[in-house]
This record gives sequence, structure tokens and C-alpha cells, in this order.
Amino acid sequence: MSINLGMSSVENREMRLGTIIGWDGKASSLVEESNYVERSQTKQGKKTDGSCGTKSYCKLCELNSPLNQQTMCANAIVECQIGNITDCILIQHAPIGCSADNPWFNLAFNMGLERRNKPAQNLKIYSTNLLESDMVFGASNKLRQTCKDAFEREHPRAIFISMACATAIIGEDIDDIAEQMEGELGIPVIPLHCEGFRSKHWSTGFDISQHGVLRQIVKKKPQKQKDLINIIALWGTDYFTPLLKPMGLRVNYMIDMASYDELAQASEAVATATFCNTLGSYMATGLEEHFGVPQVDAPQPYGFRGTDEWLRAIARIVGKEEETEQYIQAEHARILPKVQELREKMKGIRGFVMTGSAYAHGLITVLKELGIEVEGSIIFHHDPVYDGAGENQNTLKELVDHYGDVKYYTVSKTEAYQLTNLFNRIQKPDFVIIRHQGLAPEAAKLGIPALAMGDEHIPVGYDGMVRTGEILLNIIARKKFNKVLQKHVSVPYSDWWVRQEDPFLLAHDKEILDKIVPVKTESFLEEEDEY
Repeated sequence: MSINLGMSSVENREMRLGTIIGWDGKASSLVEESNYVERSQTKQGKKTDGSCGTKSYCKLCELNSPLNQQTMCANAIVECQIGNITDCILIQHAPIGCSADNPWFNLAFNMGLERRNKPAQNLKIYSTNLLESDMVFGASNKLRQTCKDAFEREHPRAIFISMACATAIIGEDIDDIAEQMEGELGIPVIPLHCEGFRSKHWSTGFDISQHGVLRQIVKKKPQKQKDLINIIALWGTDYFTPLLKPMGLRVNYMIDMASYDELAQASEAVATATFCNTLGSYMATGLEEHFGVPQVDAPQPYGFRGTDEWLRAIARIVGKEEETEQYIQAEHARILPKVQELREKMKGIRGFVMTGSAYAHGLITVLKELGIEVEGSIIFHHDPVYDGAGENQNTLKELVDHYGDVKYYTVSKTEAYQLTNLFNRIQKPDFVIIRHQGLAPEAAKLGIPALAMGDEHIPVGYDGMVRTGEILLNIIARKKFNKVLQKHVSVPYSDWWVRQEDPFLLAHDKEILDKIVPVKTESFLEEEDEY
């Protein structure tokens, strides 16, 4: 099995899937280099000739830059996933600085609760607040006491313990402490190995969160609920319930805003699906391999084609093919006139997408359904194959084959310094869609309206095309603000860098920094010494 629940830790994506964070070229070229078919056959145990599957053979060529301007880490992802479970506790065994994102995550948590019609509440995240003395003498007793305090104050259904860089460096044994505290408190106490330096891309944090839930919360002896379907999602609005209602299915959302009982019943569902294979494939595969819950092997539910095939795949699992075909025909008749109207208004409009990988493929699909030209995009990382390796889950190939190529398809981790170079080589887009809100102001400073897609489910399904189109029309109508902003805000980069068209120049020319950075002279050093 590819998901090993016997271990408390998760193999990194770059080792397990061949994930890369640096690449530049046409989307079709990356499809070819990814070699999804060979990789998926190997992952499913079908390849025996060694042509692919070994880590050395399956590694994509990656562009390595000497500059990493900003990023997130697996610890932060665990914080915004496990910290969002409504009746459990997350203890961050870490210095207090690792909790700096909590105010923002608390805001996202409450926005998500409101979208799902759940009562407002604050995150239940505790920190052991490691100090210098703890780094020298250890902090195991501090963690034990924090577990006891959290249990007495909150009476949670489960406690999760997250590892940080600091606790990994000093070798804290959170597995042993979790086992001790579980016996003492009588509830699941779940270790999460998510130290920030574990993986070079934060998406491993999703896998770590889902791994802990699969190991210690999901029911081991499920009683099947024939009308329940798992949807692995983030904080988005509940647009899946109306989409699946014609099949008589109830949606069980995971992990954000879910309760302990909602997570536990995941093994009782008839199937598992997601709005993004990057986010959901690990848990879907684990549920399929260990609990017999099939994951939906279909394109993602974006645009007419993707939504059609996604619904049909679910219908085959639950035996609702005839009802689903009738629903698809009715939805096409209802939505197509609205989409055609939007296509008329979108003629000549150019868009740009900056999000995680599989979600970006879905967004670009929706933009192309609306007649919007997409010449370039930034994808925060690329998985050559997903967990489970479904034949119909190759989202990048699905995009290229059915909606056309993307000429400048860049894989890069939220590096703001590359934006000017990326826009230099394409015709300036009329808008940018961004998932990580911190980058939205950077695009705005360049005179480009930015849509920070806080509600991930906006583009999902048939209505998603209309929702997305109407929002974009409103944004494009206010382009003047961005033009004014551009006149009054300067970017913090040199004229030399702004003129470059290659966003990976620092990776392509390893000596370029030595060529352009002035060397301190003796006279300068002497002058500096006077102070």
C-alpha cells in the first residue's frame, strides 16, 4: 500500500511523488516530462521493469535558485488544518514565534464557519512556548503539562501535537509522550511530524494532517452510510451540496471546520472526492486503501467537461447514472446561455493564475470556458503524479488536451521578485487570480487588478463558471485604481532586474550575482571602520 498508517510520520512529497518547486516552459512540455502514465503504473505496483518508480529515475529536473524570498512550511499548514477542527486541540510544541500566523488563521476559520452555517468560535491552539533553557535541557515535561492543562480547560475529543524545527533539532520524542498522555487522558493524542525543514514545499503539511486523522480518528469498524460522500476541502462555501443533491448524497466536509465525529465517519462514506487533487489525494487514497472507500477517479469539477465527468464517476459508484444524465442535460440548458453571455463580455480579456497546482488547472479551465486568454501562470509546486495515481486524475494533461496549452507555465514558490519578469515576457494581463493573499498587493503595484480567491469553491461546478465570470467583470471594471496605484508605488527591485525577462535568471546563470554585485573596496572599509 502507498499510504503506510503503521508509521506516525509521512514520506515527503518530493520523495513520494517527485514534487518540484522550480520549472519554466510550456504546460505541454511539463505534461511530457512528468510521464504520468509510467509513474501511476509504478505507484499502483504494475511496473516491474524498473523504467520508472525508483526515486532517482522519477525525479524531474528542477530549477534551483540561490534566492528564496518567501514561503510557508508544513508546520503552518498543520496549524491551519488541524487547528480548524471544531472540538479538538492542537498543541504546537514550539517557540511562540511558530504561532505568529494564528490571528490570520483564526480569521479564515471564522469566515469558513460562517460559509458553512456553523457557529463562530476561536481556534483551539496551545503553544508550549519553548525558551532557550528548553532547547538546552529539553521540554518533554512542559509538553506533558500542556496536554493536561488543555484537557482540563477544553475537554477536547482529541489532542494533536505538532513538531516544529526547534523540537526536531533537540530530538523531542513526541510519539512516546503522545502514547503516555493518551493512556492518562483517555482520548486520542496524535503526534504530527511537521517540522518546517522536513519538506521544501508546504503541501506535505496537508498529508501530515490527514495522516494523523486517518491513523487515530477515522473509525476502524465502519457502518456504511449509503448517502454520505466525503469532500476534502478548505474553507469554501458549501456549493457541493446542491451539486450532489440530485444523487441523494449528503456532504461530509474534511478537514477544516469539521468535528471529531464528522472526521470519524469518513470511513462510512460511499466515496471520497475533492475540489483539488493536490489537497485531497492523500486522504482519499488512505480511505480507499485502508477502509474500502473508493476515491472518485475523474477530472476535477471545473467547466462543463470536468463537472460532467466528475458527476458521472460518482454516479457510477452510487448507481445513479440515469438521474445524473438528466441532471447534466438540465444544467447545460440552464447555464450555457449565461456562459455565452459572459463569453461575449470577455472577448479580448487576458488572465493570469497564481495558485497551487491542481487548483490552478481547474481555474484555468474555467477561464478558458469563459473565453479568456491565459498566456501565463505561476504554479506554486508540481506533483508529477498524485497519491492513488488515478488514470483520470492527470489534471495538467486534462487542461492541455481539452483547453489548449499555456505558453509560459512557471512552477515557483510565491516568489514576488519574479512577477515583473514574468509579466515582461507576456502581454500584460487584465487581472490576476491569486490564492495566497500576500501576493495580491504585489500584482496590484504593477497595475494589475488581483482577485485574492479566499473562497476556494467559487469556480466549482456549472454555477462556478458564472460566479467566477461575474466577479471578474466587477474587478476589471475597477482597473483605474491599479493604474493610479502603479504611478505612486515603486517596486523594491533594481532597474537591471526589472528589465530581465527570465524569472529564473539566477538559476540559469549561477555566477550572475558575482557579476552585478559591487565588491567593497578598501577605502570603503576604512571609512566604515571609522564608525
